[in-house]
Amino acid sequence: MKHHFITIEGNIGAGKTTLSHLLAKRLNARLILEEFADNPFLSKFYENPGQYAFPLELFFMAERFKQLKDMIHTKDLFQHVTVSDYLFTKCLLFAKLNLPEEEFRLYQKLFDIIHQQLIFPDILIYLHVPVHTLQKNIRKRNRQYEQSIPDEYLFNIQETYTNYIKQHNIKTLFVDASNADFLGNESHVNVILDALEKDFDNGQHYFTLP
Repeated sequence: MKHHFITIEGNIGAGKTTLSHLLAKRLNARLILEEFADNPFLSKFYENPGQYAFPLELFFMAERFKQLKDMIHTKDLFQHVTVSDYLFTKCLLFAKLNLPEEEFRLYQKLFDIIHQQLIFPDILIYLHVPVHTLQKNIRKRNRQYEQSIPDEYLFNIQETYTNYIKQHNIKTLFVDASNADFLGNESHVNVILDALEKDFDNGQHYFTLP
């Protein structure tokens, strides 16, 4: 395997965690998953974003940092590949969307202090899914606090991710996942696995699923 630290990203409901599970299984990789359910501010944030955005983002950053820091310190002799379903920089991207200017500047200072202690992934897999499909996926998985997420919020997240990836020239497999069925169609997973066997330059490399 050419890539030892693989990160999967995408919008809410894009299929990040499903694909992460499948890749980790096929690659015998260590799996790091976002523990969003433990965030006590998440459901409160969707009800009252103005009041709960800062503690929400702070909690997420602390949890993600702890997970990724633990990964650096605990090497597994039998698992040489790590798959994660989030990029640590997502902290900053969501904070920029959700926080007012003064709070964001404070948040960014904290982010900059701890970000440099982490390892950046070898490759990013970005799952691009149209907003109407995301909404369908969100309804299907039926997490109560997600059911009233407006389209505009999902559009803004999408734009924030794609701008970040392009601006920073990150080595990215940019997957059109609008028809993705990773659980039901093995060939969709195989497209990703085949791509991971190749060398890529920095920048975006576009893939569609059969």
